Parts: sequence; C-alpha cells; structure tokens
Amino acid sequence: MPGTHALAFIRFALEHGVLRFGEFKTKSGRVSPYFFNAGLFNDGACVGRLGRFYAEALVHSGLEFDMLFGPAYKGIPLATTTAVALAEHPVLAGRRIPFAFNRKEAKDHGEGGVLVGAPLAGRVVIIDDVVTAGTSVRESVGMIRAAGAQPAAVLIAMDRMERAGSEGNLSEHSAVQDLEQTYGIPVISIASLADVIGLLDGDQELIAHRDAVIAYRERYGI
Repeated sequence: MPGTHALAFIRFALEHGVLRFGEFKTKSGRVSPYFFNAGLFNDGACVGRLGRFYAEALVHSGLEFDMLFGPAYKGIPLATTTAVALAEHPVLAGRRIPFAFNRKEAKDHGEGGVLVGAPLAGRVVIIDDVVTAGTSVRESVGMIRAAGAQPAAVLIAMDRMERAGSEGNLSEHSAVQDLEQTYGIPVISIASLADVIGLLDGDQELIAHRDAVIAYRERYGI
C-alpha cells in the first residue's frame, strides 16, 4: 500500500480530475490506462494544497537544500507555491526559502537575462510536474551550474516509472532513472505509479482499472 502522504495526494489528484482512468493516447503513441495532467490543478485553493504536498515530500526526504528553481513554464507556479508552503512548514520553523525561475527568452531591458527571482546559489531543488524527456531539467541544470550553484535534486508530483522508446526497443531505465544517472542527483516524487497501483488494490470503486494499469506497467514500466 502507498504511504499516507502518497495516498492523500493520489486521492487529491482524483478529486480534481488530474488523475483519470480509461484509455488515453500519449504523445509516444501508446494507449495508457491512466492519465495524469497537473495542469488541472488550476485554482488558488488546490494550487495552495499542491504546494503543501510538494513541501512535505521535500521535507520528508531529509534532503539538505538552500533554494528552489522552477523551469518555465509549469515549474514557475510550482516553485512559487512550494516556497510559500515551506515557509509555513513547522519543521522549518519559519525559515525563508528563496526561489527563482527562468524565462523562455531573455529580456534586453530592466534586469535583463533569462533568470527571475533570487540569485541562484547553494543547493538548488528543481521543481516540475513530471519527468518525460527531461528537457526542462537538463536546461535547468545547465543554468544552475553556470551560476556557480549546485543542482541538489529534482522534485516532481508523479513518477510514471515508465521506459521510453518504441516497441521492441525500450530504454533500459525509466526517464527518472536516466536523469538520476546522468546528473548524479536524486529525483523525489510525491507519488509514483506503484502508489497508484497500491490504491487500486484497496479501492472497490477503482479496482476494475487495476489489471489494465498493471499490464501497462509490465509492458512499459520498471
């Protein structure tokens, strides 16, 4: 069974239609029995609660960190709401957590450049919704290192635990595992596909989807 925090997050995602079960065609052409779209956390109350889930996952990990970074565009509100939640977290006792994010295009006026927010310094946690191709993380790592700071971890909402590639030519590792090996930093997730399956095992209303999700993981997952 998933842990209490992961279970609460999965229930939260279901309530807001962020996690759905059925048949969904992905960008890779696969037909997936579930779909996770964090963009549907789209009002103030649920984004605030989402930030608290991110904050709790980061604090629970025990990771030492100094600030947050949100890659444009999805990572910007995620880093912002997580910084607010961390400032209110009882374990951090009011510690102020700086954050920064990037623009897609550099400005040539005002403060200029592509970076906005606190200066990148110390141990930086990159915050995103999921890891697929890893493009935003790769770009973020480059910006953080170029500023003389240290990428400390990647914090995501859902680990799909899924291999990339075509039928008969699947990657050896999942996108998350590849990222961890490439950059030597951990990926922390609020929940994973294994947690979703754990929920399905114990939920009579959703158990009908269990076999399809397990079959999908056996075919494409780790």
